[in-house]
Amino acid sequence: MEVQTKKRMQIFTGRGHPDLAQEVVDHLGMKLGDIELHEFANGEIYCRYQENVRGSDVFVLQTHTRPVNETIMEQLIMIEAAKRASAKRIIAVVPFYGYARQDKKARSREPITAKLLADMLQVAGADRVVSVDLHTGQIQGFFDKPLDHLTALPLLVGWLLGEFAEQELVIASPDAGRVRLAEKFQSRLPNASIAFLAKTRTAHNVAKTLAVVGDVEGKTCVLVDDMIDTAGTICGAAEALIERGAADVYVCATHPVLSDPACERLAAAPIKKVVVTNTLPLPAQCRDLAKIEVVSIAPIVASTMKAIFEDESVSELFDDQNQN
Repeated sequence: MEVQTKKRMQIFTGRGHPDLAQEVVDHLGMKLGDIELHEFANGEIYCRYQENVRGSDVFVLQTHTRPVNETIMEQLIMIEAAKRASAKRIIAVVPFYGYARQDKKARSREPITAKLLADMLQVAGADRVVSVDLHTGQIQGFFDKPLDHLTALPLLVGWLLGEFAEQELVIASPDAGRVRLAEKFQSRLPNASIAFLAKTRTAHNVAKTLAVVGDVEGKTCVLVDDMIDTAGTICGAAEALIERGAADVYVCATHPVLSDPACERLAAAPIKKVVVTNTLPLPAQCRDLAKIEVVSIAPIVASTMKAIFEDESVSELFDDQNQN
């Protein structure tokens, strides 16, 4: 007996960020798959695919937004259900990877939860993982299965080029850990120089800027980071740049976590514009903040998913510039 098989792609989303999922399928000219998700009376999550997934490449899209533990568990359950329904290949699409900041033991008796989450996704049944701008590149090594590491760099650089054209900019790293990211921005922008700030942490989510290295006086400065959580680091860095004579300060970041009191801090900070992507939904209290501008990551995610389904190169989409 000879059977000619056909590849089939299906995309399902959890309840973390359905707007992003809809944008992704719109770019692909597809529809979201039908899935039932609800909670039992005690809060446990129920999942059932409402259509046949046997033999399909199933993409399970879920960003780890708040409540982060629930969105993670929901994605794991969706992956497990697809595995037991005989999906041929399961790809976990995680625009924002939860627990990424706990990627090493900084002190004794701490967990490495970024590794724990990688193990959970693989044990649940993910054959491949897609994520955007991981907090550190070493997280890629936590996976035994392929991980496609996407970057929002082309989107954010495109915004800067459209806004400032040939104007001279200073790309500033808010701490030593983002100097490499600042260098990547600088290399793609004409007439851009670089600066970085030294900071220290006095407690979780409490940062203090100590010094500014680089010429920022009279310049338009762009602070770049992978995420903005409580905005303490970014706002402190912006204030330090203004104190050192910077003319204007802009911010570019991939993930708008924006935990309280981020919105209040950003509103009061000497920042002209905060440009982020939609890897996470904006909190309700930030949606009316005029200085926040959102650019969509959906085209990049959609192109990557198409390349994976068609067994094409993902790195070529980014000219091999998508690694930390």
